[in-house]
This record gives sequence, C-alpha cells and structure tokens, in this order.
Amino acid sequence: MAAHTWQKSSFSGDAANCIYLAGTPEGVVKIRESDDPDVVITTTPDRLRAFIGGIKAGEFDHLAR
Repeated sequence: MAAHTWQKSSFSGDAANCIYLAGTPEGVVKIRESDDPDVVITTTPDRLRAFIGGIKAGEFDHLAR
C-alpha cells in the first residue's frame, strides 16, 4: 500500500480513539481507526460528504448512545 498522509480530527482526544483520513492522488478518500490501522475503508469525496451531512443532521445519533 502506498504511504498516505493521514490526518487526525482535532476532536480526537487521545491516540487510542481516533479516526484518520487521507486523500490519494487518484481522488479517493481513505479512512482508518487508530486501534486497527491495517483496516482501511476507501470511499469517494461525494460519498464522504453525504455521510458527514447525515452526521451533522443527526441521522446517526441513535448509534452513539
């Protein structure tokens, strides 16, 4: 796998509970968790934007309780 520049959210506190994102030259977005960094999800910017919009709208709040 090519090396990526991973970005951690400023909302992530300690290093044990973090989500990282990286953009690639191909225009896709990669997502991983700090506790299992070898598992990487690949998506498109449009799909990520839709997901973040759903989060902001509260569509997934019931999963975080």
